[in-house]
Amino acid sequence: MLALWQYLALAAIPTVSAFPFGASQKKAFDWDSTKYLITFGDSYTYVQGTHGHQNYSFIGDLQNFEYDAQTLLTDKIVQNQTATAEGGPNWVEYLTGCGVEEGTISPFDCKRQLWDFAFAGADISVAYTPLHHNYTVSLVNQIAQFTTYGQPILAPHISKPETLVAIWIGINDIGDSAKYAVDFPTFYNNLQSTLFSSVQKIYDQGYRSYLFVNLPPLDRTPGNQARSQPLPNATQVAWYNEALAQHAAAFERTHRDTAVHVFDAHGVLTAILDDPAAYGIVNTTSFCAGYDQPDIAYNYQAYGCPTPLEEYFWFNSGHLTSHVHKILAGALEERLREWSR
Repeated sequence: MLALWQYLALAAIPTVSAFPFGASQKKAFDWDSTKYLITFGDSYTYVQGTHGHQNYSFIGDLQNFEYDAQTLLTDKIVQNQTATAEGGPNWVEYLTGCGVEEGTISPFDCKRQLWDFAFAGADISVAYTPLHHNYTVSLVNQIAQFTTYGQPILAPHISKPETLVAIWIGINDIGDSAKYAVDFPTFYNNLQSTLFSSVQKIYDQGYRSYLFVNLPPLDRTPGNQARSQPLPNATQVAWYNEALAQHAAAFERTHRDTAVHVFDAHGVLTAILDDPAAYGIVNTTSFCAGYDQPDIAYNYQAYGCPTPLEEYFWFNSGHLTSHVHKILAGALEERLREWSR
């Protein structure tokens, strides 16, 4: 991973440095001292909040964009069968230990606080793909919303040097654009340019530690495994992930006081798909048709499913099971500790 990172960093598009040479030093990263995780993204990352749009967000939506301190600071993470897109805790909840138990919990009551501004169904920007719903908050708008409302409210309550900003986006972008008649490497590069323009706004607020997660092997969803010509295909996924790596490396180079890391979720998930038994998984090609039924945890056979959900890789046509998210979070934490110094 490091060798690939160094190669991509050299290949990245050159930009003007944000700092004079020697004016600042690379920020040291320490996962153990990280007390706050601020996240943006799509359904792979969103968590349900008591003040969020049901099935879509922790707080607000595009039609309810503004919120006040009382709303945000009293918002609680909900954990139940429908509170994520995975039927249980997702990677950010496992990573922080915040919101894993069933019920509700305030981020303030977690040892490592989780402030999740992801929105299910989000793409990066309407400049490239349309909204899924008129209330969907794109990644660009998630960061604009956070900049205008969230950050001023959270500022007195969190320590920026102890905060990691995590972004996982692109699942919808690559799917929604898979049939576009475009030069895809150029298109994905443009997507990343827009993404990192928004990341600049987070940087301007004083945050210095960043985590980006690359795309899963979306060419191996149940639907794509059944097709002779998957969309998105493996080449498109690789192009997107290369563009993300290049832009992340360029951002760190031009912002010399940051710690920027890209987690290779694609590699981890591919390893699980290639050797599922090693991870307690028996089904990687389909999903349980009754995944959203209230009694699915114990009555799965009634829906034609021979094994419990935790033995499936795919929760539904496009999402991973909570069990896979737990494995992914464990692998990510290992990398975060390796990156710490």
